Amino acid sequence: MEIDVINAAFDLKYITPGEIEECLEDPYALRVLPDVDHGPKSTRYYLIGKSIHARCLFLSFVTNGKIANIIFGREATALEKTHYERLQAEF
Repeated sequence: MEIDVINAAFDLKYITPGEIEECLEDPYALRVLPDVDHGPKSTRYYLIGKSIHARCLFLSFVTNGKIANIIFGREATALEKTHYERLQAEF
């Protein structure tokens, strides 16, 4: 899946496209149920994942199955990190 960060609502110097890709490919990433109120052609997802440098990020993105348009990204909160680590410990 390709990643599109052109219309992202955050500074790409703070969160790099490489880190976004690593979080999307994280096998332990928490994927929240899709928000289907955004039309039949795309679905919005929320994800908490870690980069290979152990940076935990929260991402919001829309995808049509081929391209993931990153809407928003930020550092995960302490509660989100706890949920991620709990899921990772279960595996």
